Amino acid sequence: MSTYHSELTQREQELLKIRRDSDTKAAQLVKMEKMLEQTKNMLDKKTESGPEQMGYQENMVADLEEKVRSSRRYRRNSLHHTQMLESQMKTVKGELVGTLDHLQELRNVLRRSQQKAEERKAAMEKLAAGLRAAVSASSHPVSVSRLLQALSTMAQHKEFETAGKKPGLQVWRVEKLDLKPVPPPLYGQFFTGDAYIVLYTTSAPSYNVHSWMGDEASQDEKGAAAIFMTQLDDFLRGLPRQFTEYQNQESVTFQGYFKTGIKYKKGGVASGFHHVETNDANVKRLLHVKGRRMIKATEVDLSWASFNKGDCFIIDLGKDIYLWSGSESNRLERLKTTELAIDIRDNERKGRAEIHIVEEGSEPEPVIAVLGPMPSLPPGSADDEVVDIKNKNQASLYVISDAAGSMKVTLVADKNPFKQNMLSKNDCYIVDNGADKKIFVWKGQDASAEERKAAFCAANKFIQDKNYPQNTQVQVMPAGSETTLFKQFFFNWLDKDETTGPSKPFTVGRIAKVKQIPFDSSSLHSNTAMAAQHGMVDDGSGKVQIWRVEKGDKAPVDPSSYGQFFGGDCYLVLYSYNAGGREKHIIYTWQGRKCTQDELGASAILTVNLDNSMGGVATQVRVSQGQEPPHLVSLFKGKPLVIHMGGTSRKGGESKAGKTRVFHIRQSSTKASRAVEVEPTASVLNTNDVFVVKTPDSLVLWKGKGSSPEELAAAKYVAGLLGGTATEVEETNEPAGFWAALGGKKEYQTSKNLQKVVKPPRLFACTNKSGRLTAEEVPGEFTQIDLATDDVMILDTYDQLFVWVGNDANETEKSGSPKIAQDYVNSDPSGRRGIPINIIKQGGEPPSFTGWFQAWDNTMWDKDPLQAIQDRIKKP
Repeated sequence: MSTYHSELTQREQELLKIRRDSDTKAAQLVKMEKMLEQTKNMLDKKTESGPEQMGYQENMVADLEEKVRSSRRYRRNSLHHTQMLESQMKTVKGELVGTLDHLQELRNVLRRSQQKAEERKAAMEKLAAGLRAAVSASSHPVSVSRLLQALSTMAQHKEFETAGKKPGLQVWRVEKLDLKPVPPPLYGQFFTGDAYIVLYTTSAPSYNVHSWMGDEASQDEKGAAAIFMTQLDDFLRGLPRQFTEYQNQESVTFQGYFKTGIKYKKGGVASGFHHVETNDANVKRLLHVKGRRMIKATEVDLSWASFNKGDCFIIDLGKDIYLWSGSESNRLERLKTTELAIDIRDNERKGRAEIHIVEEGSEPEPVIAVLGPMPSLPPGSADDEVVDIKNKNQASLYVISDAAGSMKVTLVADKNPFKQNMLSKNDCYIVDNGADKKIFVWKGQDASAEERKAAFCAANKFIQDKNYPQNTQVQVMPAGSETTLFKQFFFNWLDKDETTGPSKPFTVGRIAKVKQIPFDSSSLHSNTAMAAQHGMVDDGSGKVQIWRVEKGDKAPVDPSSYGQFFGGDCYLVLYSYNAGGREKHIIYTWQGRKCTQDELGASAILTVNLDNSMGGVATQVRVSQGQEPPHLVSLFKGKPLVIHMGGTSRKGGESKAGKTRVFHIRQSSTKASRAVEVEPTASVLNTNDVFVVKTPDSLVLWKGKGSSPEELAAAKYVAGLLGGTATEVEETNEPAGFWAALGGKKEYQTSKNLQKVVKPPRLFACTNKSGRLTAEEVPGEFTQIDLATDDVMILDTYDQLFVWVGNDANETEKSGSPKIAQDYVNSDPSGRRGIPINIIKQGGEPPSFTGWFQAWDNTMWDKDPLQAIQDRIKKP
């Protein structure tokens, strides 16, 4: 700063000197000009002079004129130098002002930091008060006192110095109101008498912070876990998503970290049990394994009294691990239990153990020596009932506000789907999904620090006020880090990168692993991930046959009109193609919005009959008008798919078209174009596309600024179908008659092309055996082995739905799979309707399905998956 002042003073002094010199020269110049003028006047008065005199006088005048010119040049140079110095002074002054402004901003940042520190302290005091109230009934007042003392003296735990520094998992256990790290090989083991903090960091980076509470954890341990989670959130600048987890009630996100299962161990810190890496050969314990999608192994008493016929158990004797399967246990449980046994051998025993497969009634001598002879065992108990999907998807929206000076919760909407603009960045909100024991808290980016810090406490108070169970899960997330489960309650949720154009998106959690892949038709079968993202089976060069549903039967459509669908019809499109030397088939059932109920019913029956006629090997895809998948659009040999709003293609049944017709032309990411008839109003226009506007006396091709040449070519094809001479009109150069035909000029979509974001897929096991749809999500990064051959699975890729029918699924589920899919869509909390539904069978999976699974193995179904994984247990 002093350098700027010194330089500024020096230049001001130089400028002042130059100005004084310039003023002196200017005065001399004026004086010399006067002398020159006087001399000329004097010479003019002298009429008689000799040649010598005249020469002397002329020389004197010339000398004076040269001096005047020299003085003027000096004056000009001085002025130029003065202007240059003044410009430099302005620059220096600007830099000085900028520096002063920066200094002032630093002061403001410091002041805000101090203010936040005060707000943080107030929020922590409020949290302490909440915890004090929560444990007021505790019989351990000394523990509560120590807890509050730890809260007031520990703003940042030393363990947080390594938190979030690199991607992956970090786990700490609460030990005597302190945090101790758990060794990574023991991740997934939890003592039921303890509380834990779990941090998951992605490469984005983004963060998930979980507090996990065992059923037997003390109140002060639970309170300490809440404090540590709040402190860790504060250490990571409020960026993490926060989750509360309870034993046997873990979120799908949490379960996804431990693919081989969660192991519950008896005891805890108070009982003297610790997380220690060991390959102790003297271990003797019994693990009761339950669950199909996410297995949980609970340590139980090592006696036959803990066994039943319906579950799997692991008898861990140190050097030998026995995998015991009840006679009524299912294949998927056996498979998952085998994975868990392998994990125990490889991680806990460092490979120094042997795994043995034991069937009920065939126990070897070492097992009998420990347990004694097997008595008569009871039947298996049913797994925890999966909540009805209708209850899982019911929610209400509340706003948390302290505008009135005290925290208040106010109802915004009593049922979903909600609109995204209901969330103000100035407030915090609660999404109440209490029917599924879940509460979501959303923190607006401009909400006050008091609101943001108190959001967790507000959620706990909300749970108390609603009389929800104490183990109701709470998920807290800042704006921009919303979980998939949260976003599903909103209609057509748009992430930041979907509304701001082609900038690099900020990604969170699993979505960060789903990267966009440009479409290349030549590599469809070698790049299944690309095929899956773009919904493509092949390049559309196979054989196409189309029938129209008429009077309960199918009537062939003239091939010359292939690619034109009318809203008053239903169509069956059979596509046959070759993949891997085998002929495969897809049946698209296209249902117009204005077709009759009889035609809708007949189309479903005719689809099943057509599939059966080919041996039941076809993939069935039901398509609603306006929701055509990319592959269907690509089947018409370079011509666009044309969707007429109404009418029919049957002879004599055509309805009269409207006076003004508008077709919206858009090219997909696969380079195929679709022309859809829309309402004839200006509000449907979009700056990214081309539109064909047909009136009784004109045919206009309206070209949006963001449209492509391919879309214009497709528009010309549509114009040829409509008849007439087309006139091209550029956006913003429309004649008055153009707007008149559309009912007047109106606002329409003028934003630049939005970036398409690949949303993370989700896999569910679904059943309606009980008469109502139940769905259980597969946690974490799912793999092919998660497709249970005795189940119906749903792969939800957001813009399409795949219903996968296992070969061993019961007949009720096989025949009811279309209804299962429809029930799933109808119960979608975001309000999605009409998306394409693909019915596929085990062994006939297209690339658009397999591409969502890493390392898909086409030969897996040729062998028993259970036998394949059991082959791995052989001692290496």
